[in-house]
Amino acid sequence: MESIKNIKNTNLNNDLKNNFKENMQDKVFKDLVAKLKINENTAILNNSILMDSVKELKNCANCSGLYECQNKVLGHYLYPKVFEGIIDLVYIPCKYKKEEERLINSRLTASKELQEARFKDVDIKDRKRVKVIKWLKDFYDNYDGIKEMKGLFLHGTFGGGKTYLIYALLNELKISKKITYEAIYFPEILKKLKEDWDSYNSKLDYYANVPILLIDDIGAESVSEWSRDEVLGTILQNRMNNRLTTFFTSNLTIEELEIHLSQTKTSLDKVKSRRIIERIKNLSIDMELITEDRRK
Repeated sequence: MESIKNIKNTNLNNDLKNNFKENMQDKVFKDLVAKLKINENTAILNNSILMDSVKELKNCANCSGLYECQNKVLGHYLYPKVFEGIIDLVYIPCKYKKEEERLINSRLTASKELQEARFKDVDIKDRKRVKVIKWLKDFYDNYDGIKEMKGLFLHGTFGGGKTYLIYALLNELKISKKITYEAIYFPEILKKLKEDWDSYNSKLDYYANVPILLIDDIGAESVSEWSRDEVLGTILQNRMNNRLTTFFTSNLTIEELEIHLSQTKTSLDKVKSRRIIERIKNLSIDMELITEDRRK
C-alpha cells in the first residue's frame, strides 16, 4: 500500500512540474515568476494561483476601458502577494478603475464651484465658446417652465468647461425663475443606486420626473445591460414621454456614445444602444465645444 501511495505522489509531483514547465513557456507567466522572486519549488506548488493571475493580467493588457473588463471583479485584476513564502491573491484596481475613482473624487471637490456657477462668472473671451454661450442665454430668456424646450447634448474637449456652462444656466433658472433642477454625475449615480436598493425606485422616479435634469459625463460609465436599459433607458423614456427638459455632457460624440452603449461586458447590442441614442436626440440638441483644457 505504501508503495502505491508513493507512486501516486510521484505522479502528482511530475504532473505539477510538467504543468509548470509548460506555463514557463508563456512570457507573461515567466515574467510574473521572475518579478515575484520566488524559487521554482514555490512556483510549482502555486502554479494554479499564478495562472489565475496571468489570465487576468492578459485580459487587462487587451482592455480599452471598464466597459470591456473580462475579469471576475470589474476594474480589478488578481495579483499574487508573497509573505513568508506563502502566496495569496489580492484584487488590485486597474488604471481605468483608478481613473474612475479619481474623477469621482474630483467631482466632489468641484461640486462647490459648480453649485455657485453663474452667467456673470462665465469666460466669454474664448470665441470657441460663443455659440454655446449664446444658445444657453437664449434658452434662459425663453424658458418659462411651461412650454416644451429641448435641452443640450454638449460634447467635446475634456476639461473644456461643458459642465460649468450648463450649471451656470441651471443656477440662473433656479435663482431667478424658481425652477427645480437635478444634476447627476452618471458614473457616480450608478454606484449609489447599487449601494442602496431600498431607495432605488424612489430615486429613479425622481430623476425621471424632475423638471430639468442634467446627466453629466454620460459615456464615462462602464456599461452593463442594467445601467443602460433599466436605469438610463427608464429615465430617458419617461422624460421623453412627458417632454421634460434634459441636458447631457459627454467627452464622446453622439456616434461614439452609441458605440460605447452597445458594448457591455457580456454582449454587443446595437439595437438597444440605438434606442437610447434616439431618446437623447429626441430630448436634446447636439452641440460641440472644442476648446482648451481649463483644468490644467
